[in-house]
Amino acid sequence: MIMRRGQQLLLPVNPFFIWFTLIGALLLNMTLNMGLWGRAAWVPDLLAVVLVFWSVHQPLRIGVGVAFAFGLAMDVQQGALLGQHALAYTVLGYFAVFMHRRLLWFAVPTQAVQLFPLFLGVHLLELLVRMASGGTFPGGLFFLAPFVEALLWPVASVLLLAPQRRAPNPDDNRPL
Repeated sequence: MIMRRGQQLLLPVNPFFIWFTLIGALLLNMTLNMGLWGRAAWVPDLLAVVLVFWSVHQPLRIGVGVAFAFGLAMDVQQGALLGQHALAYTVLGYFAVFMHRRLLWFAVPTQAVQLFPLFLGVHLLELLVRMASGGTFPGGLFFLAPFVEALLWPVASVLLLAPQRRAPNPDDNRPL
């Protein structure tokens, strides 16, 4: 891939770091769901943001199968209809892998704008499954969660790419 001017060459990602961040996001999601707000409709799904991030940046390691497994874990934790989050995360993982090559050509804020419809579509899919199984509409604040997730994309990009960035070390003997 041809790099843009000023874009930094990244080190290879450690697989343990990928799994650490995914499990950490799962635990943080579980904590947010049990915390002060409970399962408020406007609370962002941090696991979805991290899954999309790794599906975009490491599509050979993190994909649809991993998203399905984490979706089942969220279903069990929330006591939701079994498969609701699994279906949503699987669709999310598929479309993230599908668009990862195109997405990486853009700057991070533009990536967030392009990921907003994906986050919104997944939340609408979860809502459709929930309402088809007899659930109720969570209210208008439901549409705030995908917006917050898109706003969290630049933060996730900075934090999750930080271990891969090499320190600028000018050296006449190394071209990279």
